[in-house]
Amino acid sequence: MQIFQNNSVTPPLALWGGVECTVNRVGDRYFDQAAQSGHGARPGEVELLHSTGLSALRYPILWERIAPDGLESADWSVADAQLAACRERGITVIAGLVHHGSGPRTTSLVDAGFAPGLAAYAGAVAARYPWIDHYTPVNEPLTTARFSTLYGLWYPHASSDHAFVTAVLNQTRATVLAMQAVRSVNPAAKLVQTDDLGKTWGTDEMAAVTEFYNDRRWLAWDLLCGKVDQDHRLWAYLLQHGATAADVLWFRDHRCPPDIIGVNYYVTSERWLDHRVERYPHLRPGLIDGKPCIDTEAARVAEAPETQLAPLLIEAWHRYGLPIAITEAHIHAGREDQLRWMTEIWEAALAARAEGADVQAVTAWALLGSFDWDSLVTRQVGHYESGAFDIRGGKPRPTAVARMLQQLAAGDHPAHPAAPGAGWWRRPTRYHPGRRSALRPGAAASLTAADASGRPPLLISGASGTLGRAFARICTERNLAFKLVSRAEMDITDPAAVERALERYQPWALINASGYVRVDDAEHDAERCFRENAQGPQVLARACARHRIHLTTFSSDLVFDGRAGQPYVETDPISPINVYGRSKADGEQAVLGLLSDALVIRTSSFFGPWDQYNFVHHALAALQSGQAFAAPGDLIITPTYVPDLVDTCLNLVVDGECGIWHLTNGDAVSWIALARMAAVQAGLDPAALREQHSSDCNYFARRPANSALHSNRAMLLPPLDDALIRFVAQRC
Repeated sequence: MQIFQNNSVTPPLALWGGVECTVNRVGDRYFDQAAQSGHGARPGEVELLHSTGLSALRYPILWERIAPDGLESADWSVADAQLAACRERGITVIAGLVHHGSGPRTTSLVDAGFAPGLAAYAGAVAARYPWIDHYTPVNEPLTTARFSTLYGLWYPHASSDHAFVTAVLNQTRATVLAMQAVRSVNPAAKLVQTDDLGKTWGTDEMAAVTEFYNDRRWLAWDLLCGKVDQDHRLWAYLLQHGATAADVLWFRDHRCPPDIIGVNYYVTSERWLDHRVERYPHLRPGLIDGKPCIDTEAARVAEAPETQLAPLLIEAWHRYGLPIAITEAHIHAGREDQLRWMTEIWEAALAARAEGADVQAVTAWALLGSFDWDSLVTRQVGHYESGAFDIRGGKPRPTAVARMLQQLAAGDHPAHPAAPGAGWWRRPTRYHPGRRSALRPGAAASLTAADASGRPPLLISGASGTLGRAFARICTERNLAFKLVSRAEMDITDPAAVERALERYQPWALINASGYVRVDDAEHDAERCFRENAQGPQVLARACARHRIHLTTFSSDLVFDGRAGQPYVETDPISPINVYGRSKADGEQAVLGLLSDALVIRTSSFFGPWDQYNFVHHALAALQSGQAFAAPGDLIITPTYVPDLVDTCLNLVVDGECGIWHLTNGDAVSWIALARMAAVQAGLDPAALREQHSSDCNYFARRPANSALHSNRAMLLPPLDDALIRFVAQRC
């Protein structure tokens, strides 16, 4: 369903935004997302966020950040500046006071002082910012209670129903008291109460548990609305696990219904419970009532109903009859799937409105990205996932998502050519290994047919090469329409052949993955090397400029002479010392001279799992066969894992990035050090590896002593040790 027009009678669907701002406690450590992202430390950040077209911003004024040691020593400086900027631009602020946190060290979710402590803090916030009229005192109280007191992931690391009930009641009471304190200053203040709204499905044997989970998801909202009494489906459960009747009925007597129900929805929100743990050998089962059970994303199980947000919004509307906003919409995925997810969420909101639900807004969450949610923020390793902006270069860089948000906010249909097509959560390949055979009859065919029609492709040259084949493979995995062409289909040095290909395939972008790659042979084959590496890209740039097609082409670390003594960045002057390097230097200069919007990727020393023509494979193959293997120790390079390179390139292409960008896996190592690292990861004895000098390697072409690459734009690929782990696991 695609519904992008708005009813002229009702206000249009609004775009809100938010930065991932979790401050959660693990043991005695506080993990602070805003500190990691630099939120609040950059001048002009509010203006940047506002540029997406958002009308409201979920802004963190968090208890643990502002007043960790009490209100007497509170530091309001960052909030003062940021909130003033919001007010100046007319942005509605939705003040968040606790976000997956448990308060300062003196309290916790199960401490009797949590609720009055938060209420006192909320009153101080309202007194300082009396103009703020939207509040979320506690984000996702039910979800936070699950993670902290059922699963034991966050402080206070409990794992009991008793602790869970205490935490839910405590956070909900804190919300009521906080709103009372806020409304004593601003009687018109509105409560935007957020929580994850999913649904649990499962096998027939898990029916009782799924029913309980589906009742439990409403608990915090039900309490605030005064709906929980002796007739409520969870009354007995609450009293069985530590609550008194007076504890529960207090909420009936102190009703504080949300002015807006805030629905947070992720691809993981809908769950599947399965007692057949043997069908999921790659997953770790949990225990429910002492019996092993798999709890996994419904989207990854063929037997589960198709996940859909619109029915859940309508369900919430029928239950409460209160205005609704989708208060978190974000996915960690390839850029085109991020576009598809946001489109799907927006369409779901409009579909629910068409059915009569008062859905007022969609919130683009994690605008600055987020950290370490792959571990549910239980460890701090810096695993970053980008949002509408990518902050890894220091200055937030708008991605294609930011431009899509501008279109949605303006009421326009998103127009990115990569966005059409099914996201991974809709594709047949999404299912857990071994469960794809259970796909409902006809589902795969219908998805494939629907996705194959009418999408402009990426045109990729280099069908016979490692890089071209890798692009084709990953485009297939990411459901990006593409056409991989051989030299016979498109000789990049022939303007007429290029013109015919562009006319025939009508691509929205062209990726030049072809070229001359034999560094030593180039010394006596210079004419061909320059034709393929310099003249060919020049032909492509001229054609792409004429047709207004985005062009990506590849250069090399060998454009540098290696004398700098440190890794090179994009702005360093080039000075190649061999024919191959000079051909690449000429190619990148010609391309950017003709097409300033082209993207030129400098990279280094490929290795990948899908072919055997790379250094790391040769080294491991020699060790596995009991042979010695020699490699130079005096040449420094930055190895590049092909799957990481291609994935990142595709994101940059979808973003429409341009100019020179260095993409490698970051670590500057010698060839012999790379072989040793790979051997260790593969569980092989590196003793048979022999270090030699480059002068003993029979190189015909000169090599730079240190051609390591760094980036002053952003280091986007994972570290080398991570890449080697995946290479060893996946290599052919």
